[in-house]
Amino acid sequence: MKKSISLLCVLGCFVQPVWAANNINLSNFTGGTPQSDFKAFSEDLGSALSYKPITPPAPLGITGFDIGLEVTSTKMRNLALATGGSTNNLIVPKLHVYKGLPLNFDVGAFYSSVPTTNIKFYGGELRYAILEGGVALPAVGIRGAFTKLTGVSQLALTTKSLDVSVSKGFAIFTPYAGIGRVWVDSTPDAAATGLTEETFQQGKVFVGGNVNFGLMNFALEYDKTGSAPSYSAKLGFRF
Repeated sequence: MKKSISLLCVLGCFVQPVWAANNINLSNFTGGTPQSDFKAFSEDLGSALSYKPITPPAPLGITGFDIGLEVTSTKMRNLALATGGSTNNLIVPKLHVYKGLPLNFDVGAFYSSVPTTNIKFYGGELRYAILEGGVALPAVGIRGAFTKLTGVSQLALTTKSLDVSVSKGFAIFTPYAGIGRVWVDSTPDAAATGLTEETFQQGKVFVGGNVNFGLMNFALEYDKTGSAPSYSAKLGFRF
């Protein structure tokens, strides 16, 4: 119980900045270079809302589950351009669920609704473990994932990603790292905003660690997609 309380306190540290962001409103892109500003904002938002695994690639097995509450903080250079606020930090909470399948496949899905904003989005992944991992060998996995923004009436944004990652367990601790690519499609309401669609790719690198205390599970991850760094923590159950 003491361990669980300590982990909850650590997770709480990630949300101390409070949910300071405002609603996304593309009407804020006026004057200056609105299309360039929209592209810069889309690059940031694509980084923030792209899929964050926060789990090692070792397969869960046919009876395995990984269920957790997580929070991700992304440092965005251009968030305030679209919100009219004073912060460029976007704090995103999620409910994330993974399920093991036969033949070294896993599936995962999440849902998020960001307090004080109109940002709602969801996503999912399909992962295959090329190597299961063991005492001597690391686990190696390849993942395809997507996310979709649903809460902003003026903007349709989707991301698709492909990555490969490796992990090696040491008792209760499993560090992991990966590299991949993210494809972003950011489509504004052209009639309402005068802006046009932006479609682009971004590189992705991430590193993390998972600690399993029996059923209780805690994970931390650093991700850099494009130029935006993200820090994530997840607390839940993995079995």
